[in-house]
Amino acid sequence: MRKKNVFVPGLTDVQRRELETIRGAEEMNFRGLLSYDALVDVGTIDFGSLLTAAREELNAFPDEVDAIIPHWDFPVSVISPVLAEELGLPAPSLESILKCEHKYWSRLEQRRCVPECTPGFAVFDPFDDAALDSIDLEFPFWVKPVKSHSSQLGFEIRDAETFTEALHEIRDEIRNVGDAFDAVLSRVDLPPELEEFGGNACIAEELVVGRQIAPEGSIHRGEFAVHGLFDMRKDADNMSFDRLTYPAQSTPEEIRERAIEYTRRYMEHIGFDNGCFNSEFIWDEDSDKLWLIEFNTRISQSHSDLFAKVDGVSNHQVAVDIALDMEPRMPKGEGEFAVAGQFKILHDEDAVVTKVPDEDSLLRLRSRYPGTVATIDVGPGERLSEMTGQDSYRYVLGKLYLGASDLDELDEKYENILDELDFEFS
Repeated sequence: MRKKNVFVPGLTDVQRRELETIRGAEEMNFRGLLSYDALVDVGTIDFGSLLTAAREELNAFPDEVDAIIPHWDFPVSVISPVLAEELGLPAPSLESILKCEHKYWSRLEQRRCVPECTPGFAVFDPFDDAALDSIDLEFPFWVKPVKSHSSQLGFEIRDAETFTEALHEIRDEIRNVGDAFDAVLSRVDLPPELEEFGGNACIAEELVVGRQIAPEGSIHRGEFAVHGLFDMRKDADNMSFDRLTYPAQSTPEEIRERAIEYTRRYMEHIGFDNGCFNSEFIWDEDSDKLWLIEFNTRISQSHSDLFAKVDGVSNHQVAVDIALDMEPRMPKGEGEFAVAGQFKILHDEDAVVTKVPDEDSLLRLRSRYPGTVATIDVGPGERLSEMTGQDSYRYVLGKLYLGASDLDELDEKYENILDELDFEFS
């Protein structure tokens, strides 16, 4: 029997290992499509050139293309369904994806179908010197482009001064992604509200606080399903979200059910089909208000190892099944651990890294704590404040993926491993 050729744009070694955990992996060839550096680790995006290069690569492939799976955000998230449609492969429509990815368009659609969980928002032109006058939100609030790359150019605005400072940075960099996003928007019919606000517009959003919960699921031939719920938990000082745990336990079941129902209503409202998604909500426990943060039109790679630890296979199982037009086959509770978590390795002050844990120390760590996966994202000589995608008050050095019998054991493992990790700074 011929093996299925499954293409993954920007395929990495980690993704390949996780793909190989799924059932039926031996019957598939997992193939990269363009490189990670061309699609993900890039400053300025040229959508047309990337689409052409990907199309040429597929056309030159001597065998049949059976599936294309997006595992990265823009531009992969939109290139993949365009190519899938051209090849007659299952994928969500480009319009339904843009109703998730265009932050202003998404908020407009949310207000139409799930208004009870949609925060206040306002669109504005970052090149307008009087932009603040068009925002009818009280300080503090968030601002961000309607489309950014890797959550860049997002700012908490406390007053008019911080708004002006944010505009300067946004104006310098927004076109790196915004021009490419305009090229994508030109491929669909836009509603009148978006005619003057293209890919280089920004959105201001009401600041909401609370516990974060994230459902992940899929829709296949109109059948909505959720295969996992995750908690985003804060550290002991309640300072920042530093851990993601599965399955969700720290929010009441009724809140989880509401998050799933809001997700279902929205995805069905926009006509999303034959694809995977994950959504993010914040639950304000004091007011019992559940707020919708955003939708992503793919599985979350942060969830993959956690699914494998608890359920026995990664969530790539669902992504591959859907892309091959098969009913998802995600098992439950067949993994080695009852709970699993992704934990950030944080440093509170700016510094220059002088030493990181070497491979031998990480091997010893995995031997003492079976199932542990550690990723180190910094190296000697790097200044923390100069790394991209960092908070201004805490810096992420890497991540730990752990499994345990319960949350208490999971948190204890995390604290013990933090004490053993050998970082040094100057």
